[in-house]
Amino acid sequence: MNTTQIRSELKEYIDKLSPEKLKLAADFFQNLDNQEAIDATEELLKIPDFKSAFEKANQEVKEGKVKNWRDIRNDV
Repeated sequence: MNTTQIRSELKEYIDKLSPEKLKLAADFFQNLDNQEAIDATEELLKIPDFKSAFEKANQEVKEGKVKNWRDIRNDV
């Protein structure tokens, strides 16, 4: 079953839910989405020196030490 079919099937189920169960389903999907974000963050933090490199990059942005990618790659 592909993702389009799965989405269609889920929509059919959602359309049948009572308002109370619809809220419960929305909370469940929100929790799934939050967990994905947490997993992605934890994966990034496992990269050696990621945190310090990220903080340095943010500082360089604040100081204007970066170039717009469009100025570098005008063919994109």
